[in-house]
Amino acid sequence: MARPPVTQQTTTTLPLHAELARIAPRPRTLAATRFSGLLQWALEGRGWGILRPALDSAMLVVAVALARQGTASGHQASTLAAPILALPPIVLLLFYLRGLYRSRLRALLLDGAVPVLSAISVGVMATAMLGLLLHGQAPSEQLELRAWVFSLIAVGAGRITLATTQSWARARRLVGKPVLIMGAGMVGAQVARRLEGHPEYGLVPVGFLDTDPRSVAEVGGRDLPVLGTIEDLDDTVDKTGVKNLIVAFSSVADARVSRLFQRCQELGVEVSVVPRMFDTINNRVGYDTVGGLPLMSFTMIDPRGAQFMIKHALDRVLAVVLLVVLAPLIICAAIAVALTSKGPVLFRQRRVGRDGKAFDLYKFRSMRMKPGQTDPGEDDAGPIEHLLSRDIAPGGVEGEDRRTAVGRVLRRCSLDELPQLVNVLRGEMSLIGPRPERPEFVELFGQDIVRYGDRHRVKSGITGWAQVHGLRGQTSLDERVEWDNYYIAHWSLGLDMKILALTIFALFHSVE
Repeated sequence: MARPPVTQQTTTTLPLHAELARIAPRPRTLAATRFSGLLQWALEGRGWGILRPALDSAMLVVAVALARQGTASGHQASTLAAPILALPPIVLLLFYLRGLYRSRLRALLLDGAVPVLSAISVGVMATAMLGLLLHGQAPSEQLELRAWVFSLIAVGAGRITLATTQSWARARRLVGKPVLIMGAGMVGAQVARRLEGHPEYGLVPVGFLDTDPRSVAEVGGRDLPVLGTIEDLDDTVDKTGVKNLIVAFSSVADARVSRLFQRCQELGVEVSVVPRMFDTINNRVGYDTVGGLPLMSFTMIDPRGAQFMIKHALDRVLAVVLLVVLAPLIICAAIAVALTSKGPVLFRQRRVGRDGKAFDLYKFRSMRMKPGQTDPGEDDAGPIEHLLSRDIAPGGVEGEDRRTAVGRVLRRCSLDELPQLVNVLRGEMSLIGPRPERPEFVELFGQDIVRYGDRHRVKSGITGWAQVHGLRGQTSLDERVEWDNYYIAHWSLGLDMKILALTIFALFHSVE
């Protein structure tokens, strides 16, 4: 489509953005969704800011009431136990100071576990100090312990219920926040695809604002319409009812973008920005100022530094412990594989690990051998073109399904991965990291996938950040690479512990 000359634009020739908006699908609006009623108000609207502290308060009151049951009766005992009544307001204040009521797109329950534990522990100690100040004697140790235990259980149950309800409603598109995206280029289109494919974030893109949008082919697909330029912000907000704007790279001058932010504030629209260097930013970003000029500093992860040396040492220690603890399960799995199908117990296949070095990865064999086949590692479902389509990673069942009954169980519970503890013990893998891939796929993906090779800066893992987010088997390759590089950039021992906990949860979930 040719752009009309600016000097000869007539009333019969539409500007490019208007023409694109005319021919594109009609945008979603609040009227076209089920985002209405009490559920929307409570889980995504203003009620969300009220519901969370209200539920925490109710759970804490219940916990204190239960803790006081069975305590000694009498005026003196009641007086000594009175400071425990201050626990709910103290804990609520600590929750607020720890940022537990701050709005986030998607917060894992594990993210709030440590703040909740520490806030309740400090709150209980504060009530003890209050008793000493008022009466010269703290509430009984039994009462304090009961209040601590009941508070943890009650608050945890309330928060889990609330988070589960919100996730359930978001997954079914019963609630959500319509959002505009400024910038219809590659990054803007990627943001839209991510939000449409992951309703758990609670943001539903309705369209783009862009003065000079790139073509659909250039950005790799864009299903939503370009609704206008940034000058059309007021009209678009009025028509769609959006309360969120994501700025995702635009050709608009910075001064105009700054004015846009000011106008969004006047309209009550929350603004989020995808930073220019998003692929290098992690949670270690520092903020400072030089006069009135903001300054951001970046601290990068060194995969060859002392922290990773500690990680690798812990990997081998834990691998030995797991091999010993899980030895009965490993032996039973090996016997089951040997007795139910012909062929070797272990499946061995070349994979690419850290710094592009190849190694033999071990698994329990889960498929029947082909006639004449001697090594299951030589199994080939066909040419690469048959195994792959655009943005789909290899994995799972490729080609003919030859899984045995035992193999199906092993794969479902991920028990076929247990022999990789030997790879960890040999230093070829880590317990946690990006999953290793076959050499032929590494060569292909390195040519087509942006930053694919970056994942080889660290050792491959048995489980990883991408896997605990459901990216296993034949899932989006772009997203898997994105999550893997996120893990490397944000790595910490705490993140590894979180991934281990999520992996255990995923295993129990898969067994169910």
